[in-house]
Amino acid sequence: MTSDWCFYIFLLIGTKVIRDSLEDPISRGGAACPLGYFPCGNITKCLPQQLHCNGEDDCGNHADEDNCEDNNGWSQQFDKHYAKSEYDKMKSLYALQIKTPECMVGAVPAECVCRGLEVSCDEAKLRAVPLVPSNITMMSLQRNLLRKLYADVFRKYKDLKNLYLQNNKIRAVSKHAFKGLYNLTKLYLSNNKITSLKPHVFEDLHKLEWLIIENNRINRISPSTFYGLKSLILLEMMNNSLAHLPDKPLCQYMPRLNWLDLEGNHIHHLRNVTFISCSTLTVLVMRQNKISSLNENSFSSLQMLDELDLASNEIESLPAYVFKDLKELSQLNLSYNPIKKIQIDQFDFLTKLKSLSLEGIEIANIQRRMFIPLKNLSHIYFKKFQYCGYAPHVRSCKPNTDGISSLENLLASIIQRVFVWVVSAITCFGNIFVICMRPYIRSENKLHAISIMSLCCADCLMGIYLFVIGAFDLKYRGEYNKHAQLWMDSIHCQLVGSLAILSTEVSVLLLTYLTLEKYICIVYPFRCLKPRKCRTISILVLIWIIGFVVAFIPLSNKEFFRNYYGTNGVCFPLHSEQSESSGSQIYSVVIFLGVNLAAFLIIVFSYGSMFYSVHQTAIMATEIRNHIKKEMTLAKRFFFIVFTDALCWIPIFILKLLSLLQVEIPGTITSWVVIFILPINSALNPLLYTLTTRPFKEMIHQFWYNYRQRRSKRSKGSQKAYGPSFIWVEMWPTHEITPKLTKPMLCTDSSDASVTTQSTRLNSYT
Repeated sequence: MTSDWCFYIFLLIGTKVIRDSLEDPISRGGAACPLGYFPCGNITKCLPQQLHCNGEDDCGNHADEDNCEDNNGWSQQFDKHYAKSEYDKMKSLYALQIKTPECMVGAVPAECVCRGLEVSCDEAKLRAVPLVPSNITMMSLQRNLLRKLYADVFRKYKDLKNLYLQNNKIRAVSKHAFKGLYNLTKLYLSNNKITSLKPHVFEDLHKLEWLIIENNRINRISPSTFYGLKSLILLEMMNNSLAHLPDKPLCQYMPRLNWLDLEGNHIHHLRNVTFISCSTLTVLVMRQNKISSLNENSFSSLQMLDELDLASNEIESLPAYVFKDLKELSQLNLSYNPIKKIQIDQFDFLTKLKSLSLEGIEIANIQRRMFIPLKNLSHIYFKKFQYCGYAPHVRSCKPNTDGISSLENLLASIIQRVFVWVVSAITCFGNIFVICMRPYIRSENKLHAISIMSLCCADCLMGIYLFVIGAFDLKYRGEYNKHAQLWMDSIHCQLVGSLAILSTEVSVLLLTYLTLEKYICIVYPFRCLKPRKCRTISILVLIWIIGFVVAFIPLSNKEFFRNYYGTNGVCFPLHSEQSESSGSQIYSVVIFLGVNLAAFLIIVFSYGSMFYSVHQTAIMATEIRNHIKKEMTLAKRFFFIVFTDALCWIPIFILKLLSLLQVEIPGTITSWVVIFILPINSALNPLLYTLTTRPFKEMIHQFWYNYRQRRSKRSKGSQKAYGPSFIWVEMWPTHEITPKLTKPMLCTDSSDASVTTQSTRLNSYT
């Protein structure tokens, strides 16, 4: 007997094991996929979270793009409660109109249109409700000039079901305006100028289901206003001027209220008693109000609530158990509130939640424990894409990228990943080459050479910055989401960002200094003081000190600047969006729209004045009109210097202005600015200030000449190598040139002397 029982037990266990082994793993809820991965429909293939609902068919059978729409909350409730009934009504009404397109109510005013039992008097410039037959079922008076609804104005329309009064100028509604409308089901009062609704104004509307009063000026309501609305299902009071909700239960006269929309008002508080009688409410929309705090029992009576929308308010904290009674909630929107901290167990009671919106919220204490209890969650929305790593069990997590980085890579685009190395190599090589070659250029003006080498050092730092970003992109390739927050909070990101700002600001200040020296020496040649080594070195040291101060000040005060450099993956503080820290935003504006814009304007003005001065002097001195060709060469050179500065800085100025105007700027634009636009000056400065200058060309010519002479000497053994010596006057007046190298010149006229001096400078620039 015992052996028989054992046989049956083993048989049952074996059958269970075989059935489980043959069962499709997908039908078991995707148990075969590891955490963070989701199945591709009915095939045994799993894809990571970031590849689902990204707009691309990564599965091959479109399964990763199926069921991506977030239809939870109000859309689901609308389909469930309203869509089918409305469709049936419209279908029957359409069938009736097809059978009887002619008017069935008798004569109507000339400005109205009648079809079946419906009368439409839209856009007829009516100042009063027209007289029409009493057996109508629909009356539309949209876009007219009605200013007041008088008592008993609709009393005789006993069969009226739909009344449309939108887009008029209604300011006052009589207490008995809707008297006798016992069969009315829909009433639209939107886009008028109504300031208040009297108590019992709707008392005869026992069958009313929809009441739409959006875009008016209503500043207060009382529960008695809705007396008699026993069948009301939907109430919309969007974009009014409500400052507070009544102290008494709002729904006590609306026992069937299912949908309440109070978006765009001025409500500051939600009292515990407000929704105490709204037990049938499934949709509650309170977005774009001024709610600053919630009570623990604010929603305790809303046990049937399916959607709660509290977005764009002023809520700073959430009580620990504020959602404890919302057992049926499927959609919760808390986006764009200044919430500073979320309790670890804040969402533990929302076991049926399917959609959670936390956009625009900086969750400082975010951790995976917050979202583990939400087993049914299918859609989640964060401010930062890197937060998706804390909810790996949610199939659809947005955003997937900030335009700069993605879930997989620090640099989202393949173009960015390639060109960060290209631009880094060009910038570093060009500036290091100039630093190495400058000592070989025989120039009397060594101080100017020191300034150019200092500029190259600053520009080289930009290349190093891009190199480090590229290196960390390689390090985190394919799994950036796991390290994103740690990277942006790390000291490495802070130092790399400081390096970029140091390079930018020192380069800008040095370009301004070099430009002003040229400006003074060309426009005011006889006032130009002989440069001294001490003065030049002091200015260069001061510029570098200012650069270090500007770059490292944000690291000195974390409370004021917060994570100044860690707002994006490339650690550059452009702050093209409204920053959480006003200190960071102000500092960024001062640097980019204050210091850098002023420097850019100085450069543009100086180069324009230099060219104008040379041009005017050449016109006055007829004996040097042959210098016009060189003057045009100078103009082209100045143009390219100013053009590259404009190409680099104008996009940044525009971005900062747009951010001040609170225009949303995609992160993709920021990445293009940092990788392609910002390094333009650093990459081209060696070309503009050294490689295309006359002394450098002379040096190359000298090397080539000597090379040819050496080859000729080896072949003939008779010629001696000759190297032409040259002296380049880069920017200084002629009186600074060694007397042996200049011929004495007698100037009888100051304009002639000025022209001669400027001509010398003209040669130095070309």
